[in-house]
Amino acid sequence: MSQKTRIISTLGPVSDSNEMLGQLIDAGVNIFRLNMSHAPREWVKDVTLRIRAIAKEKKRHTAVLCDLQGPSIRTGDLDEPYMLVPGDVLEFRKRDAEQKEKYSSTVNYEGLMDDVRAGDPLVVDNGYLLMTITEVLPDRIVCEVKTEGKLGSRRHINLPGVRLNLPALTAKDHGDLATAVEAGVDFIAGSFVRDAAHVDELRKAMEELGGEAHIVAKIEDQEAIRNIDGIINAADGIMVARGDLGVEVEFEELPLIQRRIVRRCHVLGRRVIVATQMLESMIENPMPTRAEVTDVANAVFEEADAIMLSGETAMGRYPVQCVETLSRIAQRIERSGGMGYGKEVILRTERQKTLRAAVNLVDSIADAQIICFTRRGFLPVACAQLRPQSRIHAFTSKSGICRKMALSRGVRAYQIPFSEDHDTNQAAALEVLRGTGEVPEGTPLIVISDTLQKDHTVDSILIIHA
Repeated sequence: MSQKTRIISTLGPVSDSNEMLGQLIDAGVNIFRLNMSHAPREWVKDVTLRIRAIAKEKKRHTAVLCDLQGPSIRTGDLDEPYMLVPGDVLEFRKRDAEQKEKYSSTVNYEGLMDDVRAGDPLVVDNGYLLMTITEVLPDRIVCEVKTEGKLGSRRHINLPGVRLNLPALTAKDHGDLATAVEAGVDFIAGSFVRDAAHVDELRKAMEELGGEAHIVAKIEDQEAIRNIDGIINAADGIMVARGDLGVEVEFEELPLIQRRIVRRCHVLGRRVIVATQMLESMIENPMPTRAEVTDVANAVFEEADAIMLSGETAMGRYPVQCVETLSRIAQRIERSGGMGYGKEVILRTERQKTLRAAVNLVDSIADAQIICFTRRGFLPVACAQLRPQSRIHAFTSKSGICRKMALSRGVRAYQIPFSEDHDTNQAAALEVLRGTGEVPEGTPLIVISDTLQKDHTVDSILIIHA
């Protein structure tokens, strides 16, 4: 039986073949991430179709997440990388500005000079190069290099603590969003989300294109942390993107920030992903470091819905082993219990309170499991937020709803045709579960339903036995 914690795998050159996609699904991948910072638009459509076909063959509901680049500040193209040492002077200039310093790069954000001031820190490539801004001119900024390193083309720039007047969505994002909607992806992630209005803007743009994907907000800077509750409430899920976030905040604060965000997601009833550098050493090595094992274990112990691999499965030497490693760690830690944040969920509606009663019931009966019948996917997702000890077997009539449940911890989705007769649906579900071997005969089952019966919706809790 697979782990409850969901696994997200980023696709790249080493994992793009149909054979590798199949191996990754077999190893435990629930969602494939397409990084639009690098992904060609035609590839998005092609790979989404291939994932759907392979998952169908394997009788799995593997989802696709399209991760928009967002308003990322990047260096320009260089003929050759610069090898920089402390004390070197480097300028970042507007595209039409003439080079004045020996080391010079354009920058893709024309408003940079208006947002920064002398003395501000500037970080390149997720901390690989540290600099201080020494001079701000109308068409460029001048920096003093503080650490030795190589500056290549199109490297990401961070400005810790500086409020940038960047748009929520760039022209590239709008084009990529249209492609994602056309491809029918299941989740769309917005990068560098800074407040709830940014989430709303992304959702509105998607819906105007006819999209129905769930929106994931990536938390990557200090402004987002300050507005975290609003962002959580506006989004369908949150990603703790520790790469940029780890540059924006003091590194010793990052574990505390991660735990705070995960807890607030539990309390406010939203799914949460912990991402970035989970098994970074396995890009080159077949085994993780013990520190990485502990890091993954902490995310699982915090009962995050999902943990994510980036370069490990996009360009690493051991993509399948990385997924298997996450699965092994997750299964072991899940058996030891978790933080219990699910008990702190704010229950706003009668339906949520009904689900709490169902979870309390299943947790009080030895070996009991949950069956959930759902039309829109709300019930199993909300039930999973309460973190029952058992798994949740969710039945729906639509494959798209199955895939949207792929981000919820402990939920396994099944597609069956729905009848107007609840007993018929229940019998069909039991037949499926007996066939999987995951529900032994005699297992107590708590059945939760919000299915449409004739002309009305039925919300119910029922105890049966397999």
